[in-house]
Formats: sequence, C-alpha cells, structure tokens
Amino acid sequence: MPSAADLQTLLSEIAACRVCAGDLVPEPRPVVRVRAETRLLICGQAPGRLVHESGLPFNDPSGVRLRSWMGIDRDTFYDHPAIGVAAMAFCFPGTNPKGGDFPPPARCAELWRRRLLAQLPRVELTLLVGSYAQAWALGAARKGTMTDTVAAWADYGPGILPLPHPSWRNTAWLKRNPWFEAEVTPYLRQRVGDILRA
Repeated sequence: MPSAADLQTLLSEIAACRVCAGDLVPEPRPVVRVRAETRLLICGQAPGRLVHESGLPFNDPSGVRLRSWMGIDRDTFYDHPAIGVAAMAFCFPGTNPKGGDFPPPARCAELWRRRLLAQLPRVELTLLVGSYAQAWALGAARKGTMTDTVAAWADYGPGILPLPHPSWRNTAWLKRNPWFEAEVTPYLRQRVGDILRA
C-alpha cells in the first residue's frame, strides 16, 4: 500500500514539473488536488485560465455546473478528503485563437498519470469528464463518440462514470440530451453521497 509520504513526494515532483516550459503560454503551473484518502477521483481535460490563475481545479463556471451535477457545495468539493481532482494535463494549455482552449498535451499523461493513479489505491469511483479523459482511460472500450460513451454509462460501472464536460459550451448538448440529467445525474449524486458518508 503506498504511503501518504510517497504521494506527497510525487505531488512535489509534479508541482516542480517544467517539461512543457517554452511550449505553453503562460508558464506551466501544475494543478492537481488529491490526498491519500481520495476515493472519488475527477479526471477532466486540463485547467482553464481561471484555474491556472487560482490554482484551484474547477474554480470556474464549469466547476459550478459539475458540483451541481454531483449534488455538493463548493466547500465540500474542496475540503472533503475523499474528493480528488487530476486532469489529463495538469497545466493550462493556452487559448486557441479559433475558440476554446488547446487540447491537453499528451506528454503530461505519459509522464505522470500511471504513477499518480498507483498512489491512489482507495479510489472507488472515477469520473471521466470529457472525451480526452474517456479516450485515455477506456481505450477500445470507448464508444464512437463522447455522447455514445456517456449514454452507455451503466456499462462502465461501478468504478467508472463517463460524463460530458460541464463547460458552458455544452449547454446545447445538455438540451439535446435530456436523458443525461434525468438518468445519470441522480445516479452520480447517489454515488457521491454514499462515498462522502462512508
């Protein structure tokens, strides 16, 4: 069983990582928030600009929507030791002039992801937020599209739950797919509540 000290050593290495320096604007600032007690792991795409500036994952409108889906408040999201956040890339990849942010650099997951997950053996539920996280974690088990993958959410349980990204850009997707908030959100809230009460 990995120790809390082992995890802390790894987190210090991640915080000091500058592998992408020169490729990212602004400079790298890794944002990852996990503890040895993490039992619910949230894996998104990469920090956005507001997260980069604050150092807090999902400290933006996407986080407000995600917490609503989970049925928890801001204090619980950041303070409960069972909740951890580790995106596919830990640094803000920059803004694409064509709109949105750039994709998460693959090298971040290649460098850190397996090592980090090995230090989190207590994780009971992993939320795969968006297509990048789903592609990495599910591999060939992923469906043809993000919508199809999320629609097949029951196939991946109980340890994994694929979700759309909670970005405002997906508001139209949520309107076209009302089954998500009718079926998936209640299940998510139940699982989150069970984990936090345990």
